[in-house]
Amino acid sequence: MTNPFDSADCSYVVLGNAPGDHSRWPVGITVPDGWEVVHPEDSRQACLSYIEGRVA
Repeated sequence: MTNPFDSADCSYVVLGNAPGDHSRWPVGITVPDGWEVVHPEDSRQACLSYIEGRVA
């Protein structure tokens, strides 16, 4: 079974938390407490690009 956190074929969202951290998160996996969706469902690369734009 492929790890959904590393699959290029899965859809992802970007999560953010209060300290300003961001994480790419597979769609369909429960969002952990303290995190919220800050970028809607998108491709792996689009989510990574969103995060890079927020950090830069």
